[in-house]
Amino acid sequence: MLDHFLFFTELASMPVHDVRGRRIGRLRDVAMVPLVDSSRVDRFLVGGEDAWLTVRYDQVRSISLADGIFLSDEQLKPYHDDEYMLRLGRDLLDQQIIDVTGRKVVRVNDLTLELHHDGVRDTLTVSDVDVGIRSILRRVLQGVLPPRWIRWLQQPIPPNSIRWEFCNVVEPDPQRRLRLNISYQKLEQMHPADLADIVEDLAPAEREAIFETIDSEVAADALSEIDPKMQASILESLEPEKAADIVEEMAPDEAADALSELETETSEEILGEMDSEPKSEVRELLEFEEDTAGGMMNTEYVVLRDDASVMDALGALKGNEELLENLNVVFLIDAEGRLSAAIPLARLFIASGSARLHDLAAETLIQVTVDEHQDRVVELFDKYNLLTLPVVDESGKLAGVITADDVISVLRQG
Repeated sequence: MLDHFLFFTELASMPVHDVRGRRIGRLRDVAMVPLVDSSRVDRFLVGGEDAWLTVRYDQVRSISLADGIFLSDEQLKPYHDDEYMLRLGRDLLDQQIIDVTGRKVVRVNDLTLELHHDGVRDTLTVSDVDVGIRSILRRVLQGVLPPRWIRWLQQPIPPNSIRWEFCNVVEPDPQRRLRLNISYQKLEQMHPADLADIVEDLAPAEREAIFETIDSEVAADALSEIDPKMQASILESLEPEKAADIVEEMAPDEAADALSELETETSEEILGEMDSEPKSEVRELLEFEEDTAGGMMNTEYVVLRDDASVMDALGALKGNEELLENLNVVFLIDAEGRLSAAIPLARLFIASGSARLHDLAAETLIQVTVDEHQDRVVELFDKYNLLTLPVVDESGKLAGVITADDVISVLRQG
């Protein structure tokens, strides 16, 4: 049964008494062991005259705001930092926490702990992260006024807190992150743009912690939404193997843009860890100047021979399901591999399966060469209301495509 609650600021410095009621020291910190229980306070760290002692949660009889903490067991051990501990005062207070429901980064000013009594002992569980004015007031007045006075003074101020289960701890130390086994599942379920906004608000070490931990595909989607300069900073901070896993999941043009911001040596290290197929695509794109059609294009498109049928096209689309979200046209090439036509995707679904694709082609084939300047590309998209623009090499062979998203990115950077 839930009796009441305490704030961490009230708990800190609380007197601790042994089984005979003698004071043995003050509380210095409390710790959770997330691998055992994700919210229960598992250890009480007590500062005595000479050293700190560790009190297990099951050695505590009662916890009272007025009287302090009383133990039921005197078999205490000297405190040694445990790699599995998450200390509330040291590791959480004043640190950054991701509020996954609010899609933002917040700073921890205080923590609310629920106090339970099971008939034998009192236990504490972390219920909320406090981030508002109330918690700042408690911090300022801690040790200056009695806790009950502070509670009375804060009553007119609306509470502002986040439920503990909706927070993700950002822990920059790789060793600690692994041993705490913190789940990043909620982060992986966020929209990439929201995750990118959060990452941009974090310090470099916390950004690295997130990208080291979350799924590579999720990381790639989020990285694509981040400013290019910050992309480079994140990739540089990662081990080349991890960076390569993320870059492989990016669209080739976005991967090339990200790598182009890096020092040549770093870029080559990452490329060296990539699989051969995505590596060759990215290398080809890196050869083009950034402000040309070649520098803007990507190599994700569907192409068929110009004697193909609608049925052939539908089969090709099924074989490229990962491209369908952004696909609105398929391309045709002649026997020499030169671009010959573009077919709007919608026309495939109103034609018979045996119809020849060439008969469904757009009346005018608008294309640019790889060395066309990006200003001209933007002009063509505006003039003809394009969604996709094919890019060809000097011999007329299809080299890549530019989408409206690519143009929007250029305009935003300008």
